[in-house]
Amino acid sequence: MPRTSLSAAAVAAATARLSDVDFRWPAGRQPVHTCYVPADRVVGSTPRDWGAGALEALRAHGPLSAAVPVADEVVERVRAKLVAEPVEDLRVDFEDGYGFRADDEEDADAERTAAVVRRWVADGGAPHRFGLRVKSFDTRRSVERGVRTLDVFLTALGGAPDGFVITFPKVSSVEQVEVFGDVLDLFGLDLRFEVQVETARSVVDGRGRLAVPALLAAGRGRVSALHFGTYDYTAECGLGPADQHLAHGACDFARHVMQVSAAGTGVELSDGSTNVLPVGADTHRGWRTHHALVLRSLAHGFHQGWDLHPAQLVTRYAAVFAHHRSGLAAEAARLRAYVGRAGGAVLDEPATARALSASVLRAVDCGAVDAEEVVALTGLPLARLHALARRTPHR
Repeated sequence: MPRTSLSAAAVAAATARLSDVDFRWPAGRQPVHTCYVPADRVVGSTPRDWGAGALEALRAHGPLSAAVPVADEVVERVRAKLVAEPVEDLRVDFEDGYGFRADDEEDADAERTAAVVRRWVADGGAPHRFGLRVKSFDTRRSVERGVRTLDVFLTALGGAPDGFVITFPKVSSVEQVEVFGDVLDLFGLDLRFEVQVETARSVVDGRGRLAVPALLAAGRGRVSALHFGTYDYTAECGLGPADQHLAHGACDFARHVMQVSAAGTGVELSDGSTNVLPVGADTHRGWRTHHALVLRSLAHGFHQGWDLHPAQLVTRYAAVFAHHRSGLAAEAARLRAYVGRAGGAVLDEPATARALSASVLRAVDCGAVDAEEVVALTGLPLARLHALARRTPHR
């Protein structure tokens, strides 16, 4: 037994102020995108319609390789995805995409779309994630209308099924998040919500401090994700229309604040959208713009983003699939070396092994690769990969 100078009691007393570190990791599958659909346009076939629209765009304006660099294997996987699971995440939008309407019209849309979602769940056809975006709390009118829409929707829905989430837009203060949480408490349900970071005060508060940590704390564990809002944020920052795009440095700053503030909390991140749509004669231009921005987001660690048009699904999946497939062999080799302690040109640490495992699991989740392919390349069962990533298997 080696000699020591400190007694166990003295060490316990000196370290008593420290609490266990609450470092959480995402619990399961994160969608690669969110589709925002105005509430009046949501019908039972909306997810299938988006897939059909994407396939028609691919047929009418293909080959895709004429617009973006893409391998034939990736294109075939995109086609299969658009048939099997075109939409991974969908929001019934009652905010900017819907606007202010007569109360009876919005009440009717809230009740009707809740019934649509209820049928999706009952039939097993719901997207992996789904929910609604309510109006912001930036004016008394929008507060009252947003709460009423949420009440009508949730009452008609009859609960909070697995995969259900609420998007809370244009947050500009801690008080808004606190009050929104208080409203959710009134329903007596386990409700999670996403905070949209699309105002300057949701990034840096009025006293010059990073605002996101306080917003997360105000959510009392309910905040599941942070979603960036491209156009509200860039407009508020004073950028002209030509400079309002995801690749602008102002957006990079906001995303970096989101990223460092959410690190280790288990809160997911989503990038924003591009309004350069792949339609008509501008289809190839829209695909090139969207494809490049998706790849840029992935390189910055944002694995999810907004899609505003069915044809954007084509380049969403093309970019995501190519990104994962291009790095798969190297990631698998590093995982094998890490688990086998085989050494090699790169010496990885546990944190990197978590990231490597999370990356290959994301590839399986979205359909970029097959589970059998990952198991063969890594030599590890999926259960071991989930353990390395500190993730529970998704439903």
